[in-house]
Amino acid sequence: MPEPNHKYLAGLVVRFRQRDVGAFAELYDLTYNKVYNYARQYLKDEYLAQDALQEVYLAAFRNIDKLSDPALFTAWLNRISLHVCYDICQKQYGRQELPGQELLELVRDRRPGCDPEATALRGDEFRRLRQAMEELPFHEQSALSMRFYGGMKLEEIARAMKISRSTVKRYIASGKEHLARKLKG
Repeated sequence: MPEPNHKYLAGLVVRFRQRDVGAFAELYDLTYNKVYNYARQYLKDEYLAQDALQEVYLAAFRNIDKLSDPALFTAWLNRISLHVCYDICQKQYGRQELPGQELLELVRDRRPGCDPEATALRGDEFRRLRQAMEELPFHEQSALSMRFYGGMKLEEIARAMKISRSTVKRYIASGKEHLARKLKG
């Protein structure tokens, strides 16, 4: 399903602010899958992800009047998702680290007929990459996750993490550098 355009979502935000409850239901329908997948990836638990999904949309429902620009709904929702998942992770694991990152599950080739030896090698590479991701500092993990798993733009990441765009670029660059060093050794 293609991602809905920001202008259409902004229109739904405006309609909801005018007390059109159906508009919020449509916002949910258009965005819940991405929010759930992000939460599931972040928390590594489908039940915690379901809890996070509820908290994210409850926060969005209650605070949508605080959104300054309806066109930024997706970035705003991403920021809420990050904070909710972070809080749940803190409560669940009592630390500022993400549970085991499986961000690159997407690179596995699951097509029938693939060479099992090549698949096994990719699996080893995946495990090494996942382990290297787990060893990164929290901010680098978060920035890389949002950029490459969440598909977020630098500006969206900056708003979600409440840091400057240049700091996001620095976290991504240093994260990539740390990954490259860890994977060489």
